[in-house]
Amino acid sequence: MNDAILVNDQWYVSAESARADERTRVLKHRDTFALFDRFGDIEHIGTGQQGLYHLGTRFLSRYQLTVNRLRPMLLNSTLSQDNTMLAVDLTTPDLFQEERLATPRNTVHVARYKLLWENVLYERLHAVNYLDHPMEVLVAFEFSADFCDIFEVRGMRRAHRGTMLDPVIAERSIELGYRGLDGVLRRTRIEFSTPPTHLDAQGAHFALTLRSQDIAEIIITTVCETSSRNTAALDFDAAYTSLQREVRVNRSEMAEITTSNEQFNDWISRSAADLHMLLTRKPELTYPYAGVPWFSTIFGRDGIITALQYLWLDPSVARGVLSYLAANQADSINAEQDAEPGKILHEVRTGEMAALHEVPFGRYYGSVDSTPLFIMLAEAYFNRSGDRHFLDSIWPNVLRALEWIDHYGDVDGDGFVEYSRRDPSGLVQQGWKDSGDSIFHADGELAEGPIAVCEVQGYTYRARLGAASLARALGDEALARELESKAQKLQQQFEKAFWCEDIGTYALALDGRKRPCRVRASNAGHLLFCGIAAPNRARRVAETLLSDDSFSGWGVRTLAASQARYNPMSYHNGSVWPHDNGIVAVGLARYGFCDLAIKILNGMFDASAHMDLHRLPELFCGFKRLPGKGPTLYPVACSPQAWASGALFHLLQACLNLSFSPTKPQLRFSFPQLPEYLQRVQIKNLRMGGGTLDLMLHRHPRDVGVNVVRKEGDVEVTVLM
Repeated sequence: MNDAILVNDQWYVSAESARADERTRVLKHRDTFALFDRFGDIEHIGTGQQGLYHLGTRFLSRYQLTVNRLRPMLLNSTLSQDNTMLAVDLTTPDLFQEERLATPRNTVHVARYKLLWENVLYERLHAVNYLDHPMEVLVAFEFSADFCDIFEVRGMRRAHRGTMLDPVIAERSIELGYRGLDGVLRRTRIEFSTPPTHLDAQGAHFALTLRSQDIAEIIITTVCETSSRNTAALDFDAAYTSLQREVRVNRSEMAEITTSNEQFNDWISRSAADLHMLLTRKPELTYPYAGVPWFSTIFGRDGIITALQYLWLDPSVARGVLSYLAANQADSINAEQDAEPGKILHEVRTGEMAALHEVPFGRYYGSVDSTPLFIMLAEAYFNRSGDRHFLDSIWPNVLRALEWIDHYGDVDGDGFVEYSRRDPSGLVQQGWKDSGDSIFHADGELAEGPIAVCEVQGYTYRARLGAASLARALGDEALARELESKAQKLQQQFEKAFWCEDIGTYALALDGRKRPCRVRASNAGHLLFCGIAAPNRARRVAETLLSDDSFSGWGVRTLAASQARYNPMSYHNGSVWPHDNGIVAVGLARYGFCDLAIKILNGMFDASAHMDLHRLPELFCGFKRLPGKGPTLYPVACSPQAWASGALFHLLQACLNLSFSPTKPQLRFSFPQLPEYLQRVQIKNLRMGGGTLDLMLHRHPRDVGVNVVRKEGDVEVTVLM
């Protein structure tokens, strides 16, 4: 995930203050998302990230409710379990007149209900008077729109901006506008169900007279429009009905998991809901956007890993990711975009600054790992689905990706895949740990490129084996053997160049002079995930990853505590990333260390119990777990984040050692295990080929019993014990 602002020639996530309240409320639908505080307001406080955003631009930068000129008191604030509705309960505080208590608190109840449908924010406000006599109530909404690009919100300064337009005010609506330097007209249109008593550019005021038990209702729709699109808002109920219908259709494609542990079920429900919220489905696109707020867009690496996490439950996500990335595969050399023929996309941005090339990420290819990961996903999807027609359609893209690995990925011809940015505005580090200081030597000296990070060699190894399997399925035995030979040769070279006996693991990377970065990092766990690690060394790697030096108690740190640049509060040098831990767990299971995979699952589960809404964020700090203390939050982490939400499903897959046959519809469990707190796991509506399975898993002291409750179609289930 790339950082957000340019500091001393490197991209960096800035944070001038912590979040005012980490319990931010998030709504998202397609290309629009909103961040509120728990009151349902948008305030410019903390990191200043709150707002209503559409296509990379903030269309509302302030939106605050007052009642009788005061901020109400918060009673409750929650998101629905499916993330579709934000419900907030408020009440009036004590009201004084001339130092005399005129109205006691808790006399007026104010309920706010918010939802997003397409590019419109809908709000329904109810106000109820519980006094035994009439009461005058002044309800006001104060608002503003700065039309800042997401990179401006993140901290980037611009030499010039577009033009703010004069507001257009009507009886029941106001339109705020901005004409960008890219020529795009962006408008925020706020409409009210009843005419305000007063409406101007700063806010809307409603003078209400409420009799005892009276209910007043105000519905506000906020429409985000651009030059290319005008929107007619629905009414609130119609928008909610449409949203619920979409959720039902989307969820019908996914298998359902429930367990004997209700707290674990809450984690499952929130993770699944977050993935569905971040999944952007449009006629031309099905793709999990990476995360809110900074990465609510397409990322190649993130989309692929999220699809891999989710594959066993819903392969349609992988198909969407593969389709989009294949259609946008690079076909020429472009230094500014870091593009080369056959390379797979890193990131797409649609805001004003991307359009003007003020940031290089409009269509950017600066990921060294997206291309081999694309091939890995293609094989995994085919094994899961058996979709030969789709494989035929993307096979040319797989071949072009293999050609990129051989001709552009291997910069110096030594057999390893390296990276070195082509343009000074691009990312310095182009693996998943893309902070400028993430790749270094044992003494802390930063590595100079071209850099070959260890996990990319693992991805390349697995990609070649995967492509060989696909080639064999398509009848090209000669290509299959060639790719298998290349994979075997890479594995042999890798062992010689990367293994570091003195630190008990593989080097983090090779620098431009082929010097190994002898650093203990979580990257080595990705080598287990890919199967490139020699079996006799895999246990050493596993022990290193789960040692006190690397395992915080909540999860595996990105960097062991004994290493030179360790900082538990850093982005990549000592923090804990849930998706990283899921990948490590699957790798441990591949080599038969399911007990260690369960240890990671336990840490992540315990961490989720301390998180608001049971939502694991993009990352959290790597401080050692202490009794009575939860994990320490990272101040500018995205939450929700797609691959953080998907980590749970990777962790479950690891513990169950679950896989699929490449030749027939067959679900395989290899020596599955479950933690003590999961006595039962039920999996319903697991679709395979043309069939469907319902399974009940029972934990036993040394293994797991797998019962087929329902089976439709020609589907097999095998269990190795």
